[in-house]
Amino acid sequence: MVESLAFALRESWAGGKTIDPPSVSYPEIDIDTAYAIEAGLRQSHIAAGHAVVGRKVGYANKAMWRVLKLNTLVWASMYDDTVHDAATLPALSLGKYFSPRIEPEIVFKLKQAPGAGLDAAGALECVEWMALGFEIIDCPFPGWDFKPADFVAAYGLHRALVVGEHRAVEAANVPALVDQLASFKVRLWRNGELAEEGAGKNSLRSPALCLAELAKAAMNQAGSTPLEAGELISTGTLTGAHAPAAGESWRAEAQGLPVSSVTLSLS
Repeated sequence: MVESLAFALRESWAGGKTIDPPSVSYPEIDIDTAYAIEAGLRQSHIAAGHAVVGRKVGYANKAMWRVLKLNTLVWASMYDDTVHDAATLPALSLGKYFSPRIEPEIVFKLKQAPGAGLDAAGALECVEWMALGFEIIDCPFPGWDFKPADFVAAYGLHRALVVGEHRAVEAANVPALVDQLASFKVRLWRNGELAEEGAGKNSLRSPALCLAELAKAAMNQAGSTPLEAGELISTGTLTGAHAPAAGESWRAEAQGLPVSSVTLSLS
């Protein structure tokens, strides 16, 4: 089952053709099986010459955990061909995307592996830099209808991550950042018009707490590897997910957090 579902998802993703969620054919599929499928897709991507550069999270909202019967957030891998520097990316092509959504997120780069049981300050002490970025998610399932196991199995819906200017995280700044990451606001603009206002608290009350939760969850998940130094971590959306279109320009700017705005053009 794992190999056949990984093959079907890989072909769907590459060809731009929607398929039914794995849970339709296999109602018994669980999160452990989904991570096994995600691992198979990861190995295929590595075999094709790409490198894993980090992880993105999903369901960084405890209210959703109760509804979906989760006990923690979920994640999937990001790769050297899906992560881009905003400063050197002229435009991101939507190509064969199914039905993409754009999300502003805080991105961390780890300088050391975080352990379990950290608070926000402890998580930030493991961070080399942070940045504001955009994740583009996409769904191979009709109508964006899926369960958490389907989400994990399908690359975590990750298509691309565009990372803005880096801001170093230093020990002296950690106490201030703990407060700022929990309270800052973000504005999302489409073609110069305000699309939505969001906040750091939308990512598990703080992107730093989201990182801490991910570190614990990765250590506890069977078959997974703990977070490692050098990984990029995209910590979940700060606003609702919006449907972008080719030709648009999107910008996110933070208020109350010392990170630069990030702009993304789409083609």
